[in-house]
Amino acid sequence: MNKIFDIQRKFRFTVYILLAVSLLMTGFSTFVFTRSIGLVERSRQKIYVLDNGKSLLLALRADITNNRPSEAKDHVKRFHELFFTMEPDKQYIENNAREALYLADGSAMKQYQSYKENNVYNQIIASDISMTLTTDSVQIDFSAYPYQFRFFGRQKIVRKSNITIRNLETSGRLRNISRTDNNPHGFMIEDWLITDNKDLETMKRKSF
Repeated sequence: MNKIFDIQRKFRFTVYILLAVSLLMTGFSTFVFTRSIGLVERSRQKIYVLDNGKSLLLALRADITNNRPSEAKDHVKRFHELFFTMEPDKQYIENNAREALYLADGSAMKQYQSYKENNVYNQIIASDISMTLTTDSVQIDFSAYPYQFRFFGRQKIVRKSNITIRNLETSGRLRNISRTDNNPHGFMIEDWLITDNKDLETMKRKSF
């Protein structure tokens, strides 16, 4: 009889051990599963963005959303710098124009064609003119979509005999598009218009 009780006690002990192990394994599995879901969710909230074609930067979606206004301003600034920075080199002008036109719609292409038809680029090359652009400010209204913007800057036009400072003001709208290698900010400039581009001052260059 005692042997039967011993067997029953051992059996119950074994059952308790197995039950405890099962509970521990279930708890551990649940913990691992929960952690895995958390890791997957966090990984989904990360994207990689191309930094000037040179390196990959990891950014959180939330951070990118918060940084959208800065990206919009940089998009507008970058477009204008590419479009209005010129050297007496046909290939340089065409490369800058091509990069700029990826950032805007047909309104920019229309202005580019106008410059070509009026021999602006040929005059720059023939007269050894250099043009650079300094951004004063970019104003964007994020209260309504597409976002209205205004650009304010100064052009510096260097000729053999003089240097001209020219005011530059433009307006347009920004529309969200998918990010690409050619358009890393994911914006498209629409209805772009030059509203002011008059000379402010001309200075004679010193001869050495």
